[in-house]
Amino acid sequence: MLDFSSDYTRPGHPLLVDAIAKNQGTQFLPYGTDAVSSRAKARIREACRAPKAGVHFLLGGTQVNQLAIDALLRSFEGVIAADTGHISAHEAGAIEHGGHKVLTIPHKNGKLTADAVAAYCEAFYADGNHTHMVFPGMVYLSQPTEYGTLYFREELRALRRVCDRYSLRLYVDGARLAYALGAAENDVSLADLASVCDAFSIGGTKCGALFGEALVVPDPALTPQLFTVIKQHGALLAKGALLGLQFDALFAGALYLSIGKRAVALASLIRRTLTDKGYRQPLVSETNQIFLTLPDEQLEALQQQVRVSFWEKADAGHTVVRIATDWATTQDDVDALLALF
Repeated sequence: MLDFSSDYTRPGHPLLVDAIAKNQGTQFLPYGTDAVSSRAKARIREACRAPKAGVHFLLGGTQVNQLAIDALLRSFEGVIAADTGHISAHEAGAIEHGGHKVLTIPHKNGKLTADAVAAYCEAFYADGNHTHMVFPGMVYLSQPTEYGTLYFREELRALRRVCDRYSLRLYVDGARLAYALGAAENDVSLADLASVCDAFSIGGTKCGALFGEALVVPDPALTPQLFTVIKQHGALLAKGALLGLQFDALFAGALYLSIGKRAVALASLIRRTLTDKGYRQPLVSETNQIFLTLPDEQLEALQQQVRVSFWEKADAGHTVVRIATDWATTQDDVDALLALF
């Protein structure tokens, strides 16, 4: 059975598995205070060109999003997100459970625009009753978006200017960041993210790690005592070296910066081939996700041989599915998939 359902179905990149296996007999200081974790954090600061940044290793994407948003917002503030944003659509109300409302606005190809955010804030403050309402305190983006599309450097800078105008924090969810960095069209680097964001995550779970995300706060003064806040959230891993070892391997060389390139290239091949065969793709991604509209009868037959993800119903007889490549997808995998169409 082929599996193109997601980019987190494989255990982990061999170099990361080896890093843990080679240290099986080593004793580490707890809670990420060990030397390997410190070295991994230093490598990330260097890659981000942010020498003073706070770097914190956490277990998963929902956890890092909830914690970052809670740490950066005051109790009466909410977070602006696209109506398709991950925190709005696919995190089971985790942000609201943490005490902060998700304030959704329409997207454009999965993205928020600076004009849309400015319009929301302008309308909020023009409302004579706004002191009775949840204040916008942050803008949430993901790079790439839920649709696999990319924010470009100037778009991020424009959003930063709006955030500065309305005293908003800017947070970028980088759960699939390696695939954004590996896209040919991408012009946003880790250093760019560090220069425009108040915080952002570097995803590991979907990008070659067994598990784990890195939260980067370029100015750690924004989140005082974040270590303790992480503990309050039940997010402090006692055996933190397991995260440090993985991120140390990801950033020891250019592995993280390159791990998504093959996945994106193979996704582009799938996308082009399906287009040439006449299949309709309602969402066009620049990264490792392909969205395809199929007749339900064809989808039922296809699912006997390959796993794909349900995305949404297109109409009574058609379904939009997502095909995802990952860091370990091979040409043989792709050839076998395309032979089914």
